[in-house]
Amino acid sequence: MATAVGKKFPDLNVDAMNEMGDTFKLNVLEEAVNNKKKVLLFWYPKDFTFVCPTELHAFQAALSEFEKRNTIVIGASCDTPEVHFAWLNQSKDNGGIEGVTYPLLADSNRNLSSVLGILDITNEVYDEATGTVQVEGDNVTYRATYLIDEEGTVFHEGINHMPVGRNVNEYLRLIDAYTHVQEKGEVCPANWEEGKEAMQANAKATAAYLAAN
Repeated sequence: MATAVGKKFPDLNVDAMNEMGDTFKLNVLEEAVNNKKKVLLFWYPKDFTFVCPTELHAFQAALSEFEKRNTIVIGASCDTPEVHFAWLNQSKDNGGIEGVTYPLLADSNRNLSSVLGILDITNEVYDEATGTVQVEGDNVTYRATYLIDEEGTVFHEGINHMPVGRNVNEYLRLIDAYTHVQEKGEVCPANWEEGKEAMQANAKATAAYLAAN
């Protein structure tokens, strides 16, 4: 399985749903390039489940922080637009995602998630009797997260297994670090946060940084 980091994000149109109940085509690569913004795309396994709504609300709560950083947030799963809309209409205290305002990809044909290689398929078996390929696993996505820059290039890819929810602040930190690299031409050491010292990409600067820290 190849990584997407350092490559252009796949140029694919995918069905999406917004809070108004409109189904439309969304192309993640074009969102970045045409708007000259970064994009955070996060995949979750299934609507109407347990860890998932906590993540969708956490990204919503931090939306203004992403907007400050010129970053578009997009959620995604393999559910249909109609299922997304039903979940958007269910209140938070009832396990729903009412109040989420960013778009949700509905990759129900698995086109994009297949290209990214993030589907939960443990095995594929060819059934000679029916001439079909049958899969083991739910064929839904892991908790995969992509950070994409203004050129459409992926600069971070992370994949959690189903039970482990994400830390939203870590994505803000990664965006800050990448933006610092873009603007200052410096590199960001371990545990770097906005306002901390970064360093030049050479052995002397590394030695000086390590000596001081």
